[in-house]
Amino acid sequence: MSQKKTDAPKRKKVTIPELFEKKKRGEAITQLAVYDYENAIVADRLGIDILCVSDTGGMVLFGHPSTVSVSFEEVLFMAQAIDRGSKYGLRMVDMPYMSFHVSEQQAVENAGRFVAEANAEVMKCEGNQHHAKNIEAIVKAGIPVQGHIGICPMRIPQLGGFRAQGKTADRAKELVDDALAMVDAGCFSIMCEVVTNEVSEYLAETLPVPVISLGSGSTSDGVHIIGSDLFHLYEAHTPRHSKVYTDLVPILEDGYRRYMDDVKSRTYPGKEHTVFMQPDELDRFKDMVGWNK
Repeated sequence: MSQKKTDAPKRKKVTIPELFEKKKRGEAITQLAVYDYENAIVADRLGIDILCVSDTGGMVLFGHPSTVSVSFEEVLFMAQAIDRGSKYGLRMVDMPYMSFHVSEQQAVENAGRFVAEANAEVMKCEGNQHHAKNIEAIVKAGIPVQGHIGICPMRIPQLGGFRAQGKTADRAKELVDDALAMVDAGCFSIMCEVVTNEVSEYLAETLPVPVISLGSGSTSDGVHIIGSDLFHLYEAHTPRHSKVYTDLVPILEDGYRRYMDDVKSRTYPGKEHTVFMQPDELDRFKDMVGWNK
């Protein structure tokens, strides 16, 4: 039997104009990287503003060593699950590596596939001012885009590794130029990943669009976090900027260990977990197959 989407308390669908109103009111925007159906249900029910189908899910769910090897189809698969589990949050898709970089046509076609095949509402494109032309093509095609600057996992070798960006005045100015180019391209929002607080604060004060912080301080218009980091569900690495609210790994280990112990001791499944034949049917069955037990 199919499971219906969980009803949320009376809540309006999150829209881009509403996000602009939140920025105007000084009300923090919540943005969450989420990859699966059940987490989408819970996050949407609780009121997360933006549900971002991040390509990081390819590392957490599928074991990719980085986001570079995560395929378009894998992100599409996750995006479809988030659509099934959400009603109110703005559904965003993180466009994967080389899915919008080659040409304007490629960018529009792939963004369009996410809209048509996963009911996505907005895209997120990481990069810099050199990607603005292709991003602008997506926006002109009628698909909103959040620009992503700072640490861009697709460009780690070029950036010298996972290092905070904007520590020097020159680099800070480059980040500002990247953000301005993306706003000029039509981006409705800018996400700053691990840039200095001063840069994200300046952008939030001066840009006309909401600025979202991922490891970039608390002075932006909102905050993005990787959902699995909240629960320490990616043991390979926990970024400094991520806060673990509940470590689920010991809980998972305890559950698996007790399951194994119960199976080995023959205490699970118990009678309460088991279906039995009625005595008369059991007798007939024994006669039919010659079972003398």
